[in-house]
Amino acid sequence: MDRTVIAYVIYLVVSIALTVWVARTLSRNGRIFLADVLRGDERLADAVNHLLVVGFYLVNLGFVALYLSDDDTVQDTRGIFEALSTKLGVVLLVLGAMHLGNVYVLNRIRRRGMLEREQVPPVRPQEWIAPRVGA
Repeated sequence: MDRTVIAYVIYLVVSIALTVWVARTLSRNGRIFLADVLRGDERLADAVNHLLVVGFYLVNLGFVALYLSDDDTVQDTRGIFEALSTKLGVVLLVLGAMHLGNVYVLNRIRRRGMLEREQVPPVRPQEWIAPRVGA
């Protein structure tokens, strides 16, 4: 078997395994965060969580597939390790960037929700308070 093909197979197996592991970890631990962001609406949190996981898989597996091709032919075992370290390093950086992007967006949504909850008007909108004399 050609060493380049061996490098491709190892790259695909490791990249797909990492993508699945990260997606499951984010899904499991992110559900609680989403429930808080969405004010305890469990069904909506589960739906958003599922949509985020599907998008995560599509983007990351698409990137892994696009990044598979290589112009150089792997000549020896050292070349396999060099090619894999470069490819897997880039995949890990993309996974990390996707994770940080998701956390940033969800944190912004959470902060906005917290600010909205804190902005309770002093009176109900239907009520009226007479102005004070001398105020």
